[in-house]
Amino acid sequence: MKLALLGYGKMGKAIETIALERGHSVGVTIDDEDDWMDKIEELRQCDMAIDFSTPGTAVSNIMRCFDLDMPIVVGTTGWYGQLESVVHDCRQRGKSLFVASNFSIGMNMVFDLNRRLALLMNGHGEYEVGITETHHVHKLDAPSGTAIALARDIVEAQDEKVDWQLLHEGEEVAEGMVPITSVRQGEVPGIHEVVYDSEVDRITLRHEAKSRSGLAVGAVLAAEFLRGRRGYYTMRDLLNQGEEE
Repeated sequence: MKLALLGYGKMGKAIETIALERGHSVGVTIDDEDDWMDKIEELRQCDMAIDFSTPGTAVSNIMRCFDLDMPIVVGTTGWYGQLESVVHDCRQRGKSLFVASNFSIGMNMVFDLNRRLALLMNGHGEYEVGITETHHVHKLDAPSGTAIALARDIVEAQDEKVDWQLLHEGEEVAEGMVPITSVRQGEVPGIHEVVYDSEVDRITLRHEAKSRSGLAVGAVLAAEFLRGRRGYYTMRDLLNQGEEE
């Protein structure tokens, strides 16, 4: 495939490396509004777009790809308040969209473990659950989309939980909320911890990314999966494709 990279920061460069290793090419990189104007013809020659841009530009990038009838894989987070309407537009117009808060295969295994653990812990009020996510200082959104996904799965599984709460220093956790603590330090690729704490013990579910490579591999695999398909897809579809086939 010839790929268009929307956002050419550290993640974009990591995706480029993996894409080339897997036999693909990069036809264009788009990093700002001028690039959209100056490189539109190069973009039209591409087969697939992969977006790791910014929360403020992701939706616009998706809609521009829809207008070009170009499939798009989106790893940018922080825009999910508009996800429902974007997915509706994708389906209504017969376009191709793949969205994931985290493309790491390992992290998606942790998503599954988190859902199972949340079900097992439902009704055990002696445990207090909380999530901590740590990322590099350049990450624009907080909490991370991955932490929100973990929290939402806990809320769905547990009767006493109603929503998640971004917890600031010195702040109390509101009743029925799953607290998320966000830490920004150095160049940390990403650490996510789900902790169930009681007076007698502590259960910890933790994933630590060692580099951006795992995310890049997942994003390229998603692009390979999306080619030739119409509709809206997530990592669950990618990981379960063998069962469907």
